[in-house]
Amino acid sequence: MRGFSSDGLGALLSAMASCGADPGSPAWRDLARLVDTAARADPSVARLWPQHTTREQPAEAALWQDLAQELHALASRDTATQQALAEWLRHHPGPANVPPVPTLSATANVISGDSVLHGPSVQARDIHGGVHFHPPTPAPLPQLPVPRQLPPVTARFIDREADRRALNALRTQRPAHAPQVLVVSGLAGIGKTTFAIHWLFEHAGSFPDGQLYADLGGQTTSGEGGPVSPAVVLEAFLVALGASSVPTGLAQRSALWRSMTSGLRLAVLLDSAFTAAQVRPLLLGTPTGLTVVTSRSNLTGLRVDGASVHRLEGLPAESAVELLAVGGGTRVVREPAAAREVVRLCGRLPLTVALASAQLALRPHRSVSALADSLSRGQGAVDTLRVDGEAVMRTALDMSYDILPDESRALYRRMGLLPADRHDLSLLTALAGEEGESRDTVATADIAVHALMEANLLEETGPGTYRLHDLVHPHARRLGEELEDPDQHERTLRCFVDWALSTAASAESILAPSHRLPGHDLPTEAAPATPLDGPEGALAWLDTHRNGLMGAVRHSARVGWHFSCWRLTDLMWPLFLRFRPSEMWLEAHRLGLAAARRSGSRQGEGRMLTSGAIGLRNAAQYSEAADWYRQALEMATVDGDIRQQAQAVNGLGHIGLRTHRLDEARDHFEHALRLRESIGYRRGAALSRRRLGETALASGDLATAAQQLRRACTELDSLGETYEATRVLALLGHVLDRSGEHDGGARYLREALACFRAGDARSEHWEARCLEWLGQAADALGDHEESVRQYEAARDLFRRLSPEDAQRLDDRLRRP
Repeated sequence: MRGFSSDGLGALLSAMASCGADPGSPAWRDLARLVDTAARADPSVARLWPQHTTREQPAEAALWQDLAQELHALASRDTATQQALAEWLRHHPGPANVPPVPTLSATANVISGDSVLHGPSVQARDIHGGVHFHPPTPAPLPQLPVPRQLPPVTARFIDREADRRALNALRTQRPAHAPQVLVVSGLAGIGKTTFAIHWLFEHAGSFPDGQLYADLGGQTTSGEGGPVSPAVVLEAFLVALGASSVPTGLAQRSALWRSMTSGLRLAVLLDSAFTAAQVRPLLLGTPTGLTVVTSRSNLTGLRVDGASVHRLEGLPAESAVELLAVGGGTRVVREPAAAREVVRLCGRLPLTVALASAQLALRPHRSVSALADSLSRGQGAVDTLRVDGEAVMRTALDMSYDILPDESRALYRRMGLLPADRHDLSLLTALAGEEGESRDTVATADIAVHALMEANLLEETGPGTYRLHDLVHPHARRLGEELEDPDQHERTLRCFVDWALSTAASAESILAPSHRLPGHDLPTEAAPATPLDGPEGALAWLDTHRNGLMGAVRHSARVGWHFSCWRLTDLMWPLFLRFRPSEMWLEAHRLGLAAARRSGSRQGEGRMLTSGAIGLRNAAQYSEAADWYRQALEMATVDGDIRQQAQAVNGLGHIGLRTHRLDEARDHFEHALRLRESIGYRRGAALSRRRLGETALASGDLATAAQQLRRACTELDSLGETYEATRVLALLGHVLDRSGEHDGGARYLREALACFRAGDARSEHWEARCLEWLGQAADALGDHEESVRQYEAARDLFRRLSPEDAQRLDDRLRRP
C-alpha cells in the first residue's frame, strides 16, 4: 500500500491550515467528507475533527497537526483514505508560499524567540536578518483511476420493472452490519448479465469507490468455456485497486482483498459463476460494498453466506412482443397473433426473442407467420436461431447439461422423451428407477431433481410438481432421442403411460366412483400413482396434467397400445365433465373409439360412443352426437346391456332438449327413467329426473320443473353424489327465481356457487352459470348494479371456457 511521504505530510498541514481559516468554504466541507471516509476504517479519526470552529475562533494548530498525522498514517494502510486524501489535496493544495502550520518536534532547532526551524539545519557563525527555509513543493502523488469495469449497457433494454423492484427490496432488507451478496439466477439467455449491469449502473452513485467486473465463465487456455479460478480474478482486482505486489496463494490474495476493500463503497459483479465455491473467495468482507453474482445455477450454497437469490423469468408477453418489433417493425403490428406465437416459441427469453427480431430485420419481406412456422418445426428456437452460424441457445444448454451429475443427465433425457408439460415426483422417481432395481430410487430421484433445479433446467410449479422450460424441453428431447437406446426409449414411455393410467384411475375413484368400469382394472405392474389428497387434490391433478394425459392418449394411439388409449380416455371422464375442454374431449374420444374397435372391446367401444357423444353435444355438433348415441344404443340392445341402453336413450333426449324438440326430449327421458328404475339404478334415475325438470323449465312448466328437481336433488344427496346434487340445486334455485321466489332461489344459487368454487363439487363452468343466474335474479329485483357485477364475473370465467357464452354475456351487458 502506498503511503504519503514526510513532504506529503507537510503539504497536508499547509492545506489544512489554509482551509481552517474559513469553516464555510468548499475546502472545509470536502475535508469533512474526507474525515467521514477515513472514519469508516478508523472511527477514532472522527474525534479529532474540530466541532465548533468559526472564523473568529479557528482551530488550534496542535489539533490540525494531530488530525493531519492521523490521516497521513491511516492513508498508508487504507486505500479508501489514501484515494480520498489525494483527491482532496488535488483540489485544495493550499497557498503555494505559505509554510505549514508551526509544530514542535523532538528534533526542532530554536533560532530565536519563537522561531522554529524544520528540516535540515544550516550552521553559520553570524546570522543577520531572518532566515527562511522553503521546502520544495512536493510532486503530486500518482493517482489511480477509480475502477469502472462494468461492460457497457445494451442499447435495447425492455421492461424488467418488477425485477428491479425485487432487487431493490432485497438490497434494503439486509442487516446494516453484514456484507451484501445478491445472486441473479436463471436459464441461459434469460438476460441475467444485461439486467445486472443495468441495475448496477442505476445505482452507480452508491458506489463512488468503483465497480469491478469479472466473467467467471471466461475462457480456458484451450479457448473453450470453463470456470475461471478465483485466484486469477483476485489478482486482477487487487492490481486494479493499486496493490504493488500480489501474493501467490489464494488464501493470501483473499485476505489482502478483504483488507484493501475494507470500508470501500465498491460494487463487484461476478458474472456467469459456476459454483458457490468459485465465488466465496471473492466476496467482500465489508458492509459498505455490494457483490452481485449472475449464474445459471441458483448457487444455493451462497445462502449460507447470507446471499439473497432472485430468479429471472422470461419477459412478459407484451414486452417480448415489443422487443420482437425492434427488428420486425410494422409486421409485428400487422400480425399480432403470429407475433405472440413467435415469442411463445422463443420462451419469452430476451436472447431468443432478440435473435428472432434480428432475423426479421435481416429479411424485411419475411412475414411474422413464416417465422413462427419455421420456429415450430424440428428443435424450434433452440436450433433455428443462430449467431454467426452457431446455435447459441443449444450451445448454452449443452454446457448446462454437461456439468450435471450422471443421474440428472439420465433423468433429463427421459423427461425430454415424454409428451408432457408437467411432471410429478412419483413419475420422476419411477423414471429414475429405470437405472436398476437395486438402487434407492427415491434418493436417486431426489438427487437428480435437485441438481436439475439448481441448474435452472427444471422448475417447481407446485408441491411435488415440476416442468421443463419451453425451450429446455426440445433440447432434452433431442438428447433423449440421440442418446437413449430404443429399448430404454420404449420403457420410459411405457412407464409414463402406466403412471398416467394409475393416477387417472385414482382420480376417477375419488371424483366419479359410479363411473368405474368393472372388469377393467389395471395390471399390478403399472407405475405407482401420484398420491391424491381428496377431491380437490384429484381435480387439481387432472387440471395440471391435462396436456400430459392427452399426450399419453396420443402416444398410445400412435404406437398401437390400444387398451391404454381407450382406457385412459375413459378414466379421464372427471376431467372432461368438470373442465369441459371441448377440443381435447373430441380428439381423445375419436382416438379412443378407434383403439377400442381395434382391440375388440365392445365395452370400451360403447363407453367411447356415449361419453364422446356428450362432448359432441356440448360442442353443438348435434347430428354426429345423435349418430354416436344411436350406434351405442344398437350395440347395447344386441348385448342386452340395459344400463348402456338407458345412457344412449337419455343422451338422445338431451340432444332433443338442446335443439328445442321438447316433446321428443320428454319421451326419451321418460324411457331412460323407466329403464334405469327397472334395474334399480338410482343415480341414473335421478339424473333422468333432472333432465325432465330441465325440459319442463324449457316449456315454461315451472311447477313440474321444481317438483322433478327437488326429487332428483334429494335422491342424489342421499347417494353422496355431491357434484351432481349441487348441479341440481343450482337449477332448482334458477327455477324458483323464475317462479317469483326470488329470495329462496338466490339462496340456493349462492349455496351452489360456494360449492362450485371449492370442495368436492368444484367446477368453473357451473360457477359461471350460477353467476349468470344470480345476475338474472338481480335484474328481476331491479338491482342493476348487482346484475352487472354478476354478469361480468360470469363473462370473465366463460372467456376461458366458452367464447360463445362470453359473447352472449357481452351482448347482454351492452343492453341498457
